[in-house]
Amino acid sequence: MSHPHPELGPPPKLPEGGLRVTPLGGLGEIGRNMTVFEYGGRLLIVDCGVLFPEEEQPGVDLILPDFTSIRDRLDDIDGIVLTHGHEDHIGGVPFLLREKPDIPLIGSKLTLALIEAKLQEHRIRPYTLEVEEGHRERIGPFECEFVAVNHSIPDALAVAIRTPAGMVVHTGDFKMDQLPLDGRLTDLPAFAKLGEEGIDLLLVDSTNAEVPGFVPPERDISGVLRQVFGNAQKRIIVASFASHVHRIQQILDAAHEYGRKVAFVGRSMVRNMGIARDLGYLRVPAGLVVDVKTLDDLRDDEVVLVCTGSQGEPMAALSRMANRDHQIRIVEGDTVILASSLIPGNENAVYRVINGLTRWGATVVHKGNAKVHVSGHASAGELLYFYNICKPKNLMPVHGEWRHLRANAELGALTGVPKNRCVIAEDGVVVDLVDGIAKIVGKVQAGYVYVDGLSVGDVTETSLKDRRILGDEGIISIFVVVDSTTGKIVGGPHIQARGSGIEDSAFSAVIPKIEDALAKSASDGVVDPHQLQQLARRAVGKWVSDSYRRRPMILPVVVEV
Repeated sequence: MSHPHPELGPPPKLPEGGLRVTPLGGLGEIGRNMTVFEYGGRLLIVDCGVLFPEEEQPGVDLILPDFTSIRDRLDDIDGIVLTHGHEDHIGGVPFLLREKPDIPLIGSKLTLALIEAKLQEHRIRPYTLEVEEGHRERIGPFECEFVAVNHSIPDALAVAIRTPAGMVVHTGDFKMDQLPLDGRLTDLPAFAKLGEEGIDLLLVDSTNAEVPGFVPPERDISGVLRQVFGNAQKRIIVASFASHVHRIQQILDAAHEYGRKVAFVGRSMVRNMGIARDLGYLRVPAGLVVDVKTLDDLRDDEVVLVCTGSQGEPMAALSRMANRDHQIRIVEGDTVILASSLIPGNENAVYRVINGLTRWGATVVHKGNAKVHVSGHASAGELLYFYNICKPKNLMPVHGEWRHLRANAELGALTGVPKNRCVIAEDGVVVDLVDGIAKIVGKVQAGYVYVDGLSVGDVTETSLKDRRILGDEGIISIFVVVDSTTGKIVGGPHIQARGSGIEDSAFSAVIPKIEDALAKSASDGVVDPHQLQQLARRAVGKWVSDSYRRRPMILPVVVEV
């Protein structure tokens, strides 16, 4: 199997008649999905999502794909195809459209409705083209055919992209639920037809490639939910992704059956479920959904709350409930259902929320102790079946961490894809399809771009390192006034500490060391404030390390008079 090499340089010019594929996110990670296709000097983008931050990225709200490699080619982009409406596939669109608002968006009815609502908050009115399964659309030199796939959100699509260089199929996220709640199956006959025509390169969802067998049907959850609802004595609080329409439908059905009212909590949840209901993707019996403000008029055993926070996000409703930082107070006897999977990297945050909820007396039902979630991604058995139908000439696993990508490539090889045609790439690695052969040819910049409040890209890895030090070790500030001519101390040193665990009184031991260091430098004729700051920093840093085995951030300030 071919794989990227750390010494890869910039890619060469795309050969005449070749197709270039550049993933800018989603490979080696779960999220931030974005792939750029190039043919004849024109670009087509499939998905533009976000990645949610982990604990070692404090203060970060979102992580975007890096647009650097396409920033000077925005006029070459003929469109952005959106496979479905999950945040890890559409969340980055507003940030790309800020740079060029008239790039057309192509997607299904629900997907476009979700992204349009998001763009409205950014005051962007997009150009959109609504498509559905079976449609063919020419987007610049790319002829796109859309295929129905089943996923954990309605209206998901795969896309077949035809160019003179060959046909590429991008599955988006998919599984093969044979009993889907909405009756919309993954269109295997359409994929078989594409396979007969000849798929030159197949980009396939890898998330569950390590999981043997087949994903259980979504409807298997209904019985478990009814059992939980039947046993619940007080309020039921359900945490789910704000776009998981199928799961919310099952919650609504169970609530209706047990005579409970449902209130949506959280802006994104209220917005998305309103869109799904208005478009007919969510069936809501009359009078079932109520405003959260009316809950005080209902008994606890008549209430179901549906909120965000299933991944332990610190600012989401469920985390705030667990921390007693929300208007809804968890009480003894409440039942909380985490109706989603654990995204890798979020385990600690989720279990922290579970412990917090349990502390206040809630019964927490989650994937680890009840079947309240099934995955939206095809397992190994489904992927093998899929490869045998599609018979791709070249394979490129996408959407997954390294272990998922490699497992997916192995499955493809088992079904007859030559190992040297199974291309394992990572973000930024450029793959060219030329004369029917896909191979890695170079690499472009594809690092993390951090969103922090209104700031996009201003937070760097160095900034995050500083934040981690501040969070773990605290800060010590040193203030010294020196004579601008002689460099001698005329005021201070004054030392203050925050979060370091060192009492201010303890610093009396290090003040003589600072004074000695600065006196020696003054005798050597050193008067530069920057050099004096470094001397003070080193003196305090060595003392803290020797005395406390700690490494706080040290901020010296030297003022000349």
